[in-house]
Amino acid sequence: MAEELETKVENTEETHDSNNEGRQWYVVNTYSGHENKVKENLEKRVESMGLQNILFNIVIPEHVETEIKNGKKVNKTVNMFPGYVLVEMIMTDEAWYIVRNTPGVTGFIGSSGGGAKPFPVNKRELDPILKSMGVQTTAVEIDFGVGDYVEVLAGPFAAKSGKVESIDKEKETATVLVDFLGNLTPIDLELIQLKKIEEYVLMHVFFCA
Repeated sequence: MAEELETKVENTEETHDSNNEGRQWYVVNTYSGHENKVKENLEKRVESMGLQNILFNIVIPEHVETEIKNGKKVNKTVNMFPGYVLVEMIMTDEAWYIVRNTPGVTGFIGSSGGGAKPFPVNKRELDPILKSMGVQTTAVEIDFGVGDYVEVLAGPFAAKSGKVESIDKEKETATVLVDFLGNLTPIDLELIQLKKIEEYVLMHVFFCA
């Protein structure tokens, strides 16, 4: 199970944009059995130091298992990833320092070492875990809508631009009309892959085409 959680972090390394330091989830490594104490210590620090604007949710991934004891069903809460705590935060220097130096914390998963900040968890893979625990996840914020023109930032269509045909906020995707082999083709892309083209840039593109 621990390897599965680390994989969710590793899957973000190739697509992580170091300039996009927004509100994201990170995996904190703790001494085994100290997860609840780490959660308590972090929550106390957030409260006493007024860090509510950079440290948001601290979650121990758990699920309920049912077992039979003496012929009766008994529900038991089980830690899904012993030795790990999920923290939703903005990775500022201050937040990074405070979390790393919280008693019981041994470090972050996804850091390459040498003082490098860690990669966030792949949000799409983490959402089912959080939603099963009743944790409200943060939606991707966008500044474009249907009819706007956007530039594709990553993937096979990177650097191409197109018109937004539709947006699915639940799936966090948008359908964009992209010029592909001389034809306008509707392509489904993740919202985080798209950036709105400002009006003056758009005019420059058309006049220079």
